[in-house]
Amino acid sequence: MARAITTQKKVMWTALAWAFGLAIFFPILWTFLTSFKTEATAIADPPVWFLFDWTTENYTAVQERSNYPKALMNSIIIAVGSTLLGILIAVPAAWAMAFVPGRRTKDVLLWMLSTKMLPAVGVLYPLVLLAKWLGVMDSRILLVVVLMLINLPIIVWMLYTYFREIPGEILEAARMDGASLSSEILYVLTPMAVPGIASTILLNIILAWNEAFWTILLTTVNAAPLTAFIASFSAPEGLFYAKLSAASMLAIAPILVMGWFSQKQLVRGLTFGAVK
Repeated sequence: MARAITTQKKVMWTALAWAFGLAIFFPILWTFLTSFKTEATAIADPPVWFLFDWTTENYTAVQERSNYPKALMNSIIIAVGSTLLGILIAVPAAWAMAFVPGRRTKDVLLWMLSTKMLPAVGVLYPLVLLAKWLGVMDSRILLVVVLMLINLPIIVWMLYTYFREIPGEILEAARMDGASLSSEILYVLTPMAVPGIASTILLNIILAWNEAFWTILLTTVNAAPLTAFIASFSAPEGLFYAKLSAASMLAIAPILVMGWFSQKQLVRGLTFGAVK
């Protein structure tokens, strides 16, 4: 018999959940409020919460100073492009490790994961020299490849975990029916792993979207994404908190919309599955 949960415990856990959620959401709320303040109000001590003269001049200044649509398009192309390229490489790799493992498969997986421990600055200089030699500095293709390589271990590990849950007998049956290797991966394995692939794509788009180290150091103007767009409002004479907050809100707005849409789709899928 299930243990009865008292009303007092329900209230306590609900309050803790709300407190935890508000603590996570507070930085976004504070950034949102600051984006509508003047620079003087943004640095006021004690801080001003809601009772101030709301203004949209920061958003206007941000649009006039920087090319937000171009930075947004660069972020979309770089994040989506690096993720899709990583998926194309990781699906066959994860298939081989999950269904045709060798003696060194686990060692390879651990080695791939260990590359995430390498300090990024350790490969910065040779990467910059290579990019200059190839003539791809400040280009989207450079960032797509770099971010794909950075996130590839995570993509392979996640897909490997999902593929391990798929019975190998199903793939063997497809082979007995005459399916080629490409058909097996494309028409049998991939449809069964759609939820795992979708969650992997979503996570890696967010990781690529938020990447700041490489996007700031490898770009100047042409391929500068939203992370470089935000960093441009940090000047030697100081931080312009209100304008920086407005730029940040413009940068995170697409992620918030994507998160809300993904949540709605997840709830819809769960509801449909429960009804079905």
